Amino acid sequence: MHYRDFSGSIGKVSEVGLGCWQLGGSDWGALSEEDALSILRAAVESGVTLFDTADVYGLGRSETLIGKFLQQTNAKVTVATKLGRFPEPGWPGNFTQAAFRQHVEASLKRLGVEALDLEQIHCIPTEEFRRGDCFDWLRALKQEGKIR
Repeated sequence: MHYRDFSGSIGKVSEVGLGCWQLGGSDWGALSEEDALSILRAAVESGVTLFDTADVYGLGRSETLIGKFLQQTNAKVTVATKLGRFPEPGWPGNFTQAAFRQHVEASLKRLGVEALDLEQIHCIPTEEFRRGDCFDWLRALKQEGKIR
């Protein structure tokens, strides 16, 4: 496995990451908790140190399973998650400062971590992106220590 520098606070991550949409168990068919944890374990044993997920994958199930895995291992894993597609408050209400905070705090709880390694915006409307407020909201959450 090859590794690359990601960011000052994160350090090196594997060039190959594990996409965790399938752990949600809703869009790709049923997946048991045991199988999900086995997938995460096999990825780490293969040298993967980057998991990509989102709050909407299985309505939080993917993040919850990753959180459970993180509690069971000493492996250094970077988790990249996303916000913006969760059904509550929904579209376009997900693109407010209050909704960003709500979604970040929910991800923190599901993952069982004090700070998110990486928070990404999932399918943001172009006009919201261009307005630029979302960047200020993310910076504020980073300054509070909720996002690395």
